[in-house]
Amino acid sequence: MNRCWIRSVVVVALIGAVLGGCGETKEARQESSALDADSSSVLVLYSGRSESLVEPMIALFEKQTGIDVQVKYGNTPELALTLREEGSRGQADVFWAQDAGALGAVSKAELFVDLPADISTNLPELFRHAGGKWVATSARARTLAYSSERVKPESLPKSVFDLTDARFRGRVAWAPSNASFQSFVTAMRKMHGEDTTRTWLEDMKKNKTQAHANNVAILQAIARGDADYGLPNHYYLLNFKKTEAKFPVEQAAFAPGDVGNLINVAGMGILATSTHRDAAERFVRFVLSPTAQQYFASEVAEYPVVGDVMTNARLEPRDELLRAAPRVTLDDLDDLDGTLALLRSVGLL
Repeated sequence: MNRCWIRSVVVVALIGAVLGGCGETKEARQESSALDADSSSVLVLYSGRSESLVEPMIALFEKQTGIDVQVKYGNTPELALTLREEGSRGQADVFWAQDAGALGAVSKAELFVDLPADISTNLPELFRHAGGKWVATSARARTLAYSSERVKPESLPKSVFDLTDARFRGRVAWAPSNASFQSFVTAMRKMHGEDTTRTWLEDMKKNKTQAHANNVAILQAIARGDADYGLPNHYYLLNFKKTEAKFPVEQAAFAPGDVGNLINVAGMGILATSTHRDAAERFVRFVLSPTAQQYFASEVAEYPVVGDVMTNARLEPRDELLRAAPRVTLDDLDDLDGTLALLRSVGLL
Protein backbone atom coordinates (compact mmCIF):
# COMPACT_ATOMS: atom_id res chain seq x y z
CA MET A 1 0.00 0.00 0.00
CA ASN A 2 1.23 3.50 -0.86
CA ARG A 3 3.11 4.95 2.14
CA CYS A 4 2.08 8.52 1.28
CA TRP A 5 -1.57 7.46 1.07
CA ILE A 6 -1.32 5.90 4.53
CA ARG A 7 0.21 9.10 5.85
CA SER A 8 -2.62 11.12 4.33
CA VAL A 9 -5.26 8.96 5.99
CA VAL A 10 -3.47 9.10 9.34
CA VAL A 11 -3.11 12.88 9.24
CA VAL A 12 -6.75 13.47 8.35
CA ALA A 13 -7.88 10.97 11.00
CA LEU A 14 -5.71 12.77 13.55
CA ILE A 15 -7.32 16.07 12.63
CA GLY A 16 -10.74 14.54 13.12
CA ALA A 17 -9.75 13.09 16.48
CA VAL A 18 -8.27 16.34 17.73
CA LEU A 19 -11.27 18.35 16.61
CA GLY A 20 -13.70 15.67 17.72
CA GLY A 21 -14.05 17.06 21.19
CA CYS A 22 -17.62 15.82 20.62
CA GLY A 23 -19.37 19.12 20.99
CA GLU A 24 -16.77 20.94 23.05
CA THR A 25 -17.25 24.67 23.10
CA LYS A 26 -14.43 26.98 22.02
CA GLU A 27 -13.95 27.90 25.68
CA ALA A 28 -13.60 24.27 26.69
CA ARG A 29 -11.13 23.62 23.91
CA GLN A 30 -9.04 26.56 25.04
CA GLU A 31 -9.00 25.34 28.64
CA SER A 32 -7.55 22.02 27.46
CA SER A 33 -4.93 23.55 25.17
CA ALA A 34 -1.17 23.34 25.60
CA LEU A 35 0.19 24.57 28.93
CA ASP A 36 2.72 26.89 27.31
CA ALA A 37 0.02 28.69 25.33
CA ASP A 38 -1.26 32.11 26.34
CA SER A 39 -5.01 31.46 26.54
CA SER A 40 -5.72 35.21 26.55
CA SER A 41 -4.10 35.66 23.15
CA VAL A 42 -6.30 36.84 20.31
CA LEU A 43 -5.88 36.78 16.55
CA VAL A 44 -8.11 38.84 14.24
CA LEU A 45 -8.38 37.12 10.88
CA TYR A 46 -10.01 38.50 7.72
CA SER A 47 -10.81 35.44 5.61
CA GLY A 48 -11.86 35.45 1.99
CA ARG A 49 -11.79 31.67 2.17
CA SER A 50 -15.19 30.23 3.03
CA GLU A 51 -15.90 29.06 6.56
CA SER A 52 -16.70 25.51 5.45
CA LEU A 53 -13.19 25.13 3.96
CA VAL A 54 -11.01 26.66 6.66
CA GLU A 55 -12.91 26.41 9.96
CA PRO A 56 -11.54 22.93 10.77
CA MET A 57 -7.96 24.23 10.58
CA ILE A 58 -8.79 27.35 12.57
CA ALA A 59 -10.38 25.20 15.27
CA LEU A 60 -7.31 22.93 15.37
CA PHE A 61 -5.01 25.95 15.68
CA GLU A 62 -7.11 27.29 18.56
CA LYS A 63 -7.01 23.93 20.33
CA GLN A 64 -3.25 23.55 19.93
CA THR A 65 -2.31 27.10 20.93
CA GLY A 66 -5.11 28.48 23.10
CA ILE A 67 -5.27 31.51 20.80
CA ASP A 68 -8.78 32.81 20.19
CA VAL A 69 -9.19 33.41 16.45
CA GLN A 70 -11.82 36.04 15.70
CA VAL A 71 -12.77 35.66 12.04
CA LYS A 72 -14.40 38.12 9.68
CA TYR A 73 -15.52 36.10 6.65
CA GLY A 74 -16.32 37.78 3.36
CA ASN A 75 -15.79 38.02 -0.37
CA THR A 76 -12.05 38.29 -1.03
CA PRO A 77 -12.11 41.42 -3.26
CA GLU A 78 -14.49 43.16 -0.84
CA LEU A 79 -12.24 42.33 2.13
CA ALA A 80 -9.23 43.66 0.22
CA LEU A 81 -11.09 46.91 -0.40
CA THR A 82 -12.16 47.03 3.25
CA LEU A 83 -8.56 46.69 4.39
CA ARG A 84 -7.47 49.53 2.15
CA GLU A 85 -10.34 51.71 3.37
CA GLU A 86 -9.51 50.96 6.99
CA GLY A 87 -5.83 51.68 6.46
CA SER A 88 -4.02 52.41 9.73
CA ARG A 89 -7.36 52.27 11.59
CA GLY A 90 -7.71 48.57 10.87
CA GLN A 91 -7.87 45.88 13.55
CA ALA A 92 -6.94 42.84 11.48
CA ASP A 93 -3.81 40.78 12.11
CA VAL A 94 -3.90 38.41 9.11
CA PHE A 95 -5.58 38.51 5.71
CA TRP A 96 -6.31 35.08 4.20
CA ALA A 97 -7.30 35.62 0.58
CA GLN A 98 -8.83 33.31 -1.97
CA ASP A 99 -6.54 34.54 -4.72
CA ALA A 100 -3.22 36.21 -5.46
CA GLY A 101 -4.79 39.27 -7.07
CA ALA A 102 -6.28 40.50 -3.81
CA LEU A 103 -3.05 39.76 -1.96
CA GLY A 104 -1.15 41.79 -4.54
CA ALA A 105 -3.59 44.68 -4.22
CA VAL A 106 -3.19 44.78 -0.44
CA SER A 107 0.58 44.51 -0.81
CA LYS A 108 0.65 47.40 -3.31
CA ALA A 109 -1.20 49.50 -0.73
CA GLU A 110 1.73 48.78 1.65
CA LEU A 111 -0.55 47.16 4.22
CA PHE A 112 1.52 43.99 4.73
CA VAL A 113 4.69 43.70 6.80
CA ASP A 114 7.68 41.59 5.75
CA LEU A 115 7.25 37.96 6.73
CA PRO A 116 10.11 36.32 8.63
CA ALA A 117 12.52 35.00 6.01
CA ASP A 118 12.31 31.40 7.18
CA ILE A 119 8.56 31.31 6.47
CA SER A 120 8.87 31.98 2.76
CA THR A 121 12.38 31.06 1.63
CA ASN A 122 11.68 27.32 1.61
CA LEU A 123 8.68 27.70 -0.71
CA PRO A 124 9.04 27.50 -4.50
CA GLU A 125 9.12 30.94 -6.14
CA LEU A 126 5.73 30.24 -7.69
CA PHE A 127 4.19 30.14 -4.22
CA ARG A 128 5.56 33.29 -2.58
CA HIS A 129 5.56 37.02 -3.14
CA ALA A 130 8.84 38.19 -4.61
CA GLY A 131 9.10 40.89 -1.95
CA GLY A 132 8.35 38.53 0.95
CA LYS A 133 5.04 40.18 1.88
CA TRP A 134 2.77 37.13 1.57
CA VAL A 135 2.87 33.38 0.96
CA ALA A 136 0.62 30.94 -0.82
CA THR A 137 -1.20 28.45 1.40
CA SER A 138 -2.63 26.18 -1.32
CA ALA A 139 -2.86 26.17 -5.11
CA ARG A 140 -5.59 25.54 -7.65
CA ALA A 141 -6.11 25.71 -11.40
CA ARG A 142 -8.77 27.32 -13.53
CA THR A 143 -10.48 24.74 -15.66
CA LEU A 144 -13.25 24.12 -18.18
CA ALA A 145 -16.14 22.20 -16.62
CA TYR A 146 -18.63 20.51 -18.95
CA SER A 147 -21.66 18.24 -18.92
CA SER A 148 -20.74 14.59 -19.17
CA GLU A 149 -24.24 13.90 -20.53
CA ARG A 150 -24.47 16.54 -23.29
CA VAL A 151 -20.89 17.31 -24.33
CA LYS A 152 -18.46 15.04 -26.14
CA PRO A 153 -14.86 15.47 -24.93
CA GLU A 154 -13.56 15.61 -28.50
CA SER A 155 -15.68 18.71 -29.14
CA LEU A 156 -14.19 20.77 -26.30
CA PRO A 157 -12.71 24.18 -27.20
CA LYS A 158 -8.93 24.52 -27.27
CA SER A 159 -8.89 28.06 -25.89
CA VAL A 160 -11.01 30.11 -23.52
CA PHE A 161 -11.27 32.61 -26.40
CA ASP A 162 -13.23 30.00 -28.40
CA LEU A 163 -16.15 30.32 -25.98
CA THR A 164 -17.37 33.42 -27.83
CA ASP A 165 -18.29 31.22 -30.85
CA ALA A 166 -21.98 30.99 -31.74
CA ARG A 167 -22.10 27.27 -30.85
CA PHE A 168 -21.60 28.19 -27.18
CA ARG A 169 -24.37 30.81 -27.13
CA GLY A 170 -26.25 30.61 -23.82
CA ARG A 171 -24.41 27.42 -22.84
CA VAL A 172 -21.54 28.78 -20.69
CA ALA A 173 -21.63 29.75 -17.00
CA TRP A 174 -19.20 32.03 -15.18
CA ALA A 175 -19.00 33.99 -11.90
CA PRO A 176 -17.80 37.58 -12.53
CA SER A 177 -17.96 38.54 -8.84
CA ASN A 178 -15.73 35.63 -7.83
CA ALA A 179 -12.16 36.50 -6.79
CA SER A 180 -10.53 33.72 -8.79
CA PHE A 181 -12.41 34.74 -11.93
CA GLN A 182 -11.25 38.31 -11.43
CA SER A 183 -7.63 37.15 -11.14
CA PHE A 184 -8.11 35.20 -14.36
CA VAL A 185 -9.29 38.41 -16.06
CA THR A 186 -6.24 40.21 -14.67
CA ALA A 187 -4.04 37.49 -16.17
CA MET A 188 -5.76 37.91 -19.53
CA ARG A 189 -5.14 41.67 -19.37
CA LYS A 190 -1.48 40.98 -18.61
CA MET A 191 -1.03 38.43 -21.41
CA HIS A 192 -3.28 39.79 -24.14
CA GLY A 193 -3.83 43.45 -23.31
CA GLU A 194 -6.72 45.61 -22.19
CA ASP A 195 -8.47 45.87 -25.56
CA THR A 196 -8.46 42.13 -26.26
CA THR A 197 -9.73 41.38 -22.77
CA ARG A 198 -12.52 43.96 -23.04
CA THR A 199 -13.56 42.52 -26.39
CA TRP A 200 -13.63 38.99 -24.99
CA LEU A 201 -15.77 40.03 -22.01
CA GLU A 202 -18.18 41.96 -24.24
CA ASP A 203 -18.43 39.09 -26.73
CA MET A 204 -19.05 36.59 -23.94
CA LYS A 205 -21.80 38.83 -22.62
CA LYS A 206 -23.35 39.14 -26.10
CA ASN A 207 -23.13 35.36 -26.36
CA LYS A 208 -25.55 35.10 -23.40
CA THR A 209 -22.99 33.72 -20.93
CA GLN A 210 -24.79 32.97 -17.67
CA ALA A 211 -23.67 34.86 -14.55
CA HIS A 212 -23.69 32.89 -11.28
CA ALA A 213 -22.70 33.77 -7.74
CA ASN A 214 -19.79 31.36 -7.36
CA ASN A 215 -18.07 28.18 -8.54
CA VAL A 216 -20.52 25.89 -6.76
CA ALA A 217 -23.44 27.52 -8.55
CA ILE A 218 -21.67 27.08 -11.90
CA LEU A 219 -21.37 23.32 -11.41
CA GLN A 220 -24.93 23.02 -10.13
CA ALA A 221 -26.18 24.85 -13.23
CA ILE A 222 -24.35 22.37 -15.48
CA ALA A 223 -25.70 19.39 -13.51
CA ARG A 224 -29.26 20.74 -13.76
CA GLY A 225 -28.97 21.23 -17.49
CA ASP A 226 -29.13 25.04 -17.37
CA ALA A 227 -25.62 25.26 -18.84
CA ASP A 228 -23.28 22.88 -20.65
CA TYR A 229 -19.93 24.52 -19.83
CA GLY A 230 -18.44 26.56 -17.00
CA LEU A 231 -15.26 28.28 -15.79
CA PRO A 232 -14.60 27.25 -12.15
CA ASN A 233 -11.57 26.29 -10.10
CA HIS A 234 -10.63 22.62 -10.29
CA TYR A 235 -11.33 21.46 -6.73
CA TYR A 236 -15.04 22.23 -6.58
CA LEU A 237 -15.92 19.39 -8.94
CA LEU A 238 -13.74 16.94 -7.04
CA ASN A 239 -15.57 17.79 -3.84
CA PHE A 240 -18.94 17.28 -5.54
CA LYS A 241 -17.80 13.87 -6.76
CA LYS A 242 -16.55 12.94 -3.30
CA THR A 243 -20.16 12.87 -2.10
CA GLU A 244 -21.85 12.03 -5.41
CA ALA A 245 -19.66 9.86 -7.63
CA LYS A 246 -22.06 10.10 -10.59
CA PHE A 247 -22.33 13.89 -10.49
CA PRO A 248 -22.83 14.57 -14.25
CA VAL A 249 -19.97 17.03 -14.78
CA GLU A 250 -16.37 16.56 -15.91
CA GLN A 251 -13.55 19.05 -16.45
CA ALA A 252 -10.56 19.52 -18.71
CA ALA A 253 -7.75 21.95 -19.41
CA PHE A 254 -7.50 24.13 -22.48
CA ALA A 255 -4.47 23.81 -24.77
CA PRO A 256 -1.10 24.24 -23.02
CA GLY A 257 -0.27 27.86 -22.32
CA ASP A 258 -3.84 29.12 -22.63
CA VAL A 259 -4.76 31.79 -20.08
CA GLY A 260 -7.81 29.69 -19.20
CA ASN A 261 -5.43 27.30 -17.39
CA LEU A 262 -4.27 29.92 -14.91
CA ILE A 263 -2.75 28.54 -11.71
CA ASN A 264 -3.79 30.66 -8.76
CA VAL A 265 -3.33 30.37 -5.02
CA ALA A 266 -4.97 31.08 -1.75
CA GLY A 267 -2.53 32.88 0.51
CA MET A 268 -2.01 35.11 3.49
CA GLY A 269 0.00 37.99 4.83
CA ILE A 270 0.42 39.74 8.18
CA LEU A 271 -0.99 43.25 8.29
CA ALA A 272 0.86 46.32 9.50
CA THR A 273 -2.10 46.98 11.80
CA SER A 274 -1.48 43.72 13.68
CA THR A 275 -1.26 44.09 17.45
CA HIS A 276 -0.81 40.34 17.89
CA ARG A 277 2.26 39.80 15.72
CA ASP A 278 3.48 36.64 17.49
CA ALA A 279 0.07 34.99 17.16
CA ALA A 280 -0.09 36.04 13.51
CA GLU A 281 3.29 34.47 12.74
CA ARG A 282 2.28 31.27 14.55
CA PHE A 283 -0.87 31.08 12.46
CA VAL A 284 0.97 31.50 9.15
CA ARG A 285 3.47 28.81 10.16
CA PHE A 286 0.63 26.52 11.22
CA VAL A 287 -1.18 26.81 7.87
CA LEU A 288 2.08 25.86 6.13
CA SER A 289 2.64 22.88 8.45
CA PRO A 290 2.40 19.33 7.06
CA THR A 291 -0.82 18.71 9.02
CA ALA A 292 -2.66 21.72 7.59
CA GLN A 293 -1.21 21.20 4.10
CA GLN A 294 -2.30 17.57 4.10
CA TYR A 295 -5.79 18.66 5.12
CA PHE A 296 -6.08 21.02 2.15
CA ALA A 297 -4.71 18.36 -0.19
CA SER A 298 -6.83 15.47 1.10
CA GLU A 299 -10.06 17.15 2.14
CA VAL A 300 -10.28 20.26 -0.08
CA ALA A 301 -8.52 18.69 -3.10
CA GLU A 302 -6.15 21.62 -3.59
CA TYR A 303 -2.45 21.41 -4.40
CA PRO A 304 -0.12 21.71 -1.37
CA VAL A 305 2.58 24.38 -1.56
CA VAL A 306 5.18 22.66 0.65
CA GLY A 307 7.09 19.47 0.01
CA ASP A 308 6.58 16.09 1.69
CA VAL A 309 2.79 16.32 1.38
CA MET A 310 0.83 13.91 -0.74
CA THR A 311 -1.09 15.46 -3.63
CA ASN A 312 -4.68 14.26 -3.82
CA ALA A 313 -4.79 11.11 -5.96
CA ARG A 314 -7.76 12.50 -7.91
CA LEU A 315 -5.64 15.38 -9.25
CA GLU A 316 -3.35 15.37 -12.22
CA PRO A 317 0.35 15.55 -11.23
CA ARG A 318 1.59 19.04 -10.44
CA ASP A 319 4.21 18.84 -13.21
CA GLU A 320 1.45 18.36 -15.81
CA LEU A 321 -0.47 21.26 -14.30
CA LEU A 322 2.56 23.52 -14.62
CA ARG A 323 3.16 22.49 -18.24
CA ALA A 324 -0.38 23.55 -19.16
CA ALA A 325 -0.22 26.85 -17.27
CA PRO A 326 0.09 30.24 -18.99
CA ARG A 327 3.25 32.30 -18.59
CA VAL A 328 1.94 34.58 -15.86
CA THR A 329 3.42 35.04 -12.39
CA LEU A 330 1.36 35.62 -9.27
CA ASP A 331 2.92 39.06 -8.91
CA ASP A 332 1.36 39.93 -12.29
CA LEU A 333 -2.10 39.66 -10.75
CA ASP A 334 -1.94 42.64 -8.41
CA ASP A 335 -4.01 45.10 -10.47
CA LEU A 336 -7.35 44.26 -8.87
CA ASP A 337 -8.55 47.85 -9.24
CA GLY A 338 -8.02 47.81 -12.99
CA THR A 339 -9.89 44.54 -13.37
CA LEU A 340 -12.81 45.67 -11.21
CA ALA A 341 -13.04 48.87 -13.24
CA LEU A 342 -13.06 46.87 -16.48
CA LEU A 343 -15.75 44.47 -15.25
CA ARG A 344 -17.91 47.38 -14.14
CA SER A 345 -17.46 49.19 -17.43
CA VAL A 346 -18.79 46.20 -19.41
CA GLY A 347 -21.68 45.71 -16.99
CA LEU A 348 -20.55 42.52 -15.26
CA LEU A 349 -20.42 43.95 -11.72
